[in-house]
Amino acid sequence: MAGSSWPAVVESDLPHGYALMTSGRVSGVHEAGDVFKEAPFNNDERLLMDNVLTEATRATKVRFNVYIGDLGADPSAGVDAIFPVTPEATRSVLIAVSPNERAVEVRSGKDVADRANDRVCQLGVTAALSSMRQGQLIDGLVSAVRVMAAAIGR
Repeated sequence: MAGSSWPAVVESDLPHGYALMTSGRVSGVHEAGDVFKEAPFNNDERLLMDNVLTEATRATKVRFNVYIGDLGADPSAGVDAIFPVTPEATRSVLIAVSPNERAVEVRSGKDVADRANDRVCQLGVTAALSSMRQGQLIDGLVSAVRVMAAAIGR
């Protein structure tokens, strides 16, 4: 009989910037091209985001993904390039934020486009912008996911 010790990952053993989520997944952040000095989000923010994404996905059966990073000079083209390689792209929604360009883009996959339509995506962007204008990136993303999940329903 095989044995194991639970949890398989001990949070105190993880490097700075990583956290063990309640779902069992390890979440980590790293600034591309920089030596890792300080995580941009604290453990509570990462846990909140993980929980909201998990709840929305379970409630709607639509996979929610979030991307935070540079989308280039044309954020719309940047998210169009990223979206196809996100997990379960055809049955997912991607909320992409390019902080330097102050842009928020939302895409939905072809299998869920009837449920996550343009109106629902616009609701998500509108919900995100209020908090983001006050410098609250995670709060804005949480609002966007929650509003979109409520609009999509089951």
